[in-house]
Amino acid sequence: MHAPRPEELRREFLLDPEVAFLNHGSFGACPQPVFERYQAWQRELEREPVDFLARRLPALLENARDALAGYVGCPPDELAFVQNATTGVNLAARSLDLGPGDEVLATDLEYGACDLAWEWVCRRTGARYVRAPIPLPLDGAGAVVEALFAHASERTRVLYLSHVTSATALVLPVEEIVARGRARGLVTIVDGAHAPGHVPVDVGGLGADFYAGNCHKWLCAPKGAGFLHVRPEHRERVDAAIVSWGYQEGTTFAERIERQGTRDPAAWLTVPDAIAFQAGRAWHEVQARCRRLAREAEAELCRLLDSEPLAPPALRAQMATVRLPSPAPDLAGRLFEAHRVEIPVLGEAQDLLRLSVAAYTTRADVDRLLAALARELDAEQRQHD
Repeated sequence: MHAPRPEELRREFLLDPEVAFLNHGSFGACPQPVFERYQAWQRELEREPVDFLARRLPALLENARDALAGYVGCPPDELAFVQNATTGVNLAARSLDLGPGDEVLATDLEYGACDLAWEWVCRRTGARYVRAPIPLPLDGAGAVVEALFAHASERTRVLYLSHVTSATALVLPVEEIVARGRARGLVTIVDGAHAPGHVPVDVGGLGADFYAGNCHKWLCAPKGAGFLHVRPEHRERVDAAIVSWGYQEGTTFAERIERQGTRDPAAWLTVPDAIAFQAGRAWHEVQARCRRLAREAEAELCRLLDSEPLAPPALRAQMATVRLPSPAPDLAGRLFEAHRVEIPVLGEAQDLLRLSVAAYTTRADVDRLLAALARELDAEQRQHD
């Protein structure tokens, strides 16, 4: 089996053909065959809601969970579906027995919404959220590990990090960091929002205490499909967002987290279809092609912006982030409005341009970005002159 060309795959997605969509990393994109299965589940639910939700749903969710567990490498009973990775991180954070003076150690590259979650938890428990500065650009994975653990102390109780960072698009050495954290007796929590479908994921082999992931980004499932993996020794202490039917005597960990009153489970049930969609299209070849194009585009963006890569190629996958010459909070809007190029500008200083190369991304999309960016930078320079 050979991978379809990006032009062929683009026709399988529902994206606006007039837009160069280079922001798959934010919310993903769902291919039409998968989206049709999603809608079919919704229609099936509405055809007979009581039968679907009250009688059939437990077995349907079990089947979907089995498929996901096989994909991410763990027993099905260690997984629960959640809406997204941020939800999973929140559930993990709120399950911890933190107290005054305890510290939660993270990098300063973490996703802003999860930073807010940790700050919220720490305010209420008296703990402290420690964000270790990671020096950029990096010369290698070891620099991340050393910079992070340089801020560990005798008060550190929890280690939290992203598998793939959001704004800077770095694939962190999670295996080494988790192993080192567990050797110190720390609770380890990994935010895998950008990982499934993007980089290899083996949550069982990784050994983190908690791993939260998204299926709606790089795995291309519908929006609202995420998961939380919890090691057996922690499962009893993880509470759902609300207390509902999942708290009846005899319910499982997954039932406690998933059974939260009436909700549409179609996105969760469609995860096996997303896995099958990629498996049927030689996705390893697709990913390798995307990584090559991401590296080419990164090199050209660095030349255009007189910048340098944030890290060596081994720490990047299908995204590339380059630093802009100066903060540009309105650049993403200008690129979209004037050139129909969808790409984000991120970071606390609004000076990071992040390119996502997905299965459907073509060389023409990249060329369109480069031309549009050159025109915008030239116009900005003339305005300053």
